[in-house]
Amino acid sequence: MSVLGSFVIIYMVISVIIGLFAARHVNNSADYIVAGRSLPIYVTIATVFATWFGSEAVLGIPATFIEEGMSGIVADPFGASFCLVFVGLFFAARLYRMKLLTIGDFYQQRYSRQVEVMVSIAVCISYLGWVSAQIVALGLSINLISAELISFEWGMVIGLIVVLVYTIFGGMWSVAIMDFIQMITILIGMLLVGWLVANRLDGGVMEVVNHASSHGKLEFWPDWNLASILAFIGAFVTLALGSIPQQDVFQRVMSAKNEKVAVRGTVIGGSFYLLFCFVPIFIVYGATLLDPALASEHLAEGGDPQRILPEFILNEVPIWVQVMFFGALLSAIMSTASGTLLAPSAIFAKNILRSWLNLNDHQLLITLRLTVLGFGLLVLCYAYLSASVGLSVFEMVENAYLVTLVGAFVPLVFGIYWKHANNNGALLSIAMGVISWGAFEIVQIKISSQGEELLVPPQLTGLFMAIIGMIVGSNIKRFKNKSIEMEQPTQ
Repeated sequence: MSVLGSFVIIYMVISVIIGLFAARHVNNSADYIVAGRSLPIYVTIATVFATWFGSEAVLGIPATFIEEGMSGIVADPFGASFCLVFVGLFFAARLYRMKLLTIGDFYQQRYSRQVEVMVSIAVCISYLGWVSAQIVALGLSINLISAELISFEWGMVIGLIVVLVYTIFGGMWSVAIMDFIQMITILIGMLLVGWLVANRLDGGVMEVVNHASSHGKLEFWPDWNLASILAFIGAFVTLALGSIPQQDVFQRVMSAKNEKVAVRGTVIGGSFYLLFCFVPIFIVYGATLLDPALASEHLAEGGDPQRILPEFILNEVPIWVQVMFFGALLSAIMSTASGTLLAPSAIFAKNILRSWLNLNDHQLLITLRLTVLGFGLLVLCYAYLSASVGLSVFEMVENAYLVTLVGAFVPLVFGIYWKHANNNGALLSIAMGVISWGAFEIVQIKISSQGEELLVPPQLTGLFMAIIGMIVGSNIKRFKNKSIEMEQPTQ
């Protein structure tokens, strides 16, 4: 057993022990879902940061940046970080005052049980791609760390088991404590590797910046034509708006000890996420300059750019740096995986199963733990299938929030900020948003085989139709009343 392999085993055992220790704080469903609303600001910042800083931040975003430049990562980290800032500025305080356990509770209180179930199902579906990306990255990491003694498939199984154990027992308490510990590991590990890469480059940090700039990688804004602008906007809003009505984001806000901590922790965590994402981008780009042969191998047809960074670390740096890097990598993946496993499970158990099965709080707690297990097994299957068809970690994450953008975002915003929003508006918004998005996605798939693209991205069409549905549906009753008044004869 190598030193690196031994470290990974020890790290995972410690994670399980900490998770089981945290389970002592769980006495009811509120403890399990929102950690009893007791987290201080430094833990809130850590959990918010860990919402997004997972496999895509370490492996997916840098690989996409190398291939497409700054404009290719508009969805993540830019859209993802702006989502957290938007939540902190415009949603955290209002939702915190409502004392909700899940985001699904908002739709039930503001609209109806029917809207609650529809949105909850959409939210649960959206998590398949996100959690699968973390499990795929765990499988890849364990496969590389073990020098391929452990297959990619078994790596996914082993990684999932570890995350499942501490999440099942400790819920949000385990997630919060592990997020704080893992954020410290991420910061130390990534900064050390970045420092090492900078020292090995003759020009240091500026050599990477200048090379990226001269090769057009720092160009952020799209070409000045309608198709490029709409594609740019579509990519940004998918995460910036589509991930706002998500349980993992909501859960971290609601776990804060008070309203002020919820707002400040979310804004700070989101801002810090955007800044720190450029550390792995710098490391990977620097690695391509230090080892051009490795970059050429994985950037060629049939290669995998996501493997550039871990293979560079395994081949080019001392063992102590390998330990720090893979500790940071596993921390990033596991912290995101645990939170995103818990989130859809909480929604499904609390907003769908509880009413159908008439569960008391103790039964709900048991159901929550069983649902985490069930969702974990479902995600494992989905991750295997996604990896089999060649989807990258970045693609899995970017596609995860399309359904919530078109089906959940509009009822949330209008429900908070428009007093005329009602159940009819919410139902019509969901129907028009999801149906139009789905229809145009099918059209997009058909014409893409011919090398063509829709002028307007399907998610923007769905978002626009969802807004129309909300406005029209909410005013149907008012229009009817005015029509009746006009038909009545004057006395």
